[in-house]
Amino acid sequence: QVQVVESGGGLVQAGGSLRLSCAHSGSPSRTIAMGWYRQAPGDQRELVAMVTRGGNTNYADSGKGRFTILRDYAFNTVYLQMNNLTPDDTGVYYCHTRLYPAADYWGTGTLVPVSS
Repeated sequence: QVQVVESGGGLVQAGGSLRLSCAHSGSPSRTIAMGWYRQAPGDQRELVAMVTRGGNTNYADSGKGRFTILRDYAFNTVYLQMNNLTPDDTGVYYCHTRLYPAADYWGTGTLVPVSS
């Protein structure tokens, strides 16, 4: 069973920065895409950023210009660099991994509270 492990969450003040990390235990050669999703209290889980094997990235409008998703060369680890955080960025951040042919795996989430 593939495991997905996130780290790096924690309390941060508005205007601050945080870097989340995520690694999966599957074969890196099977990685199709990896990404980050956020679930705020009372809301549905929504995409924050994702990156594909080909290097294409996709960001939610709310994070453009502030968030950057990075991947390692092997493609079993991704990072989410978040700058200029606001209280609206508060939520549980989940890492998602899609492995060939079409298997989806999720981490258990890491909490990011942003204080005003």
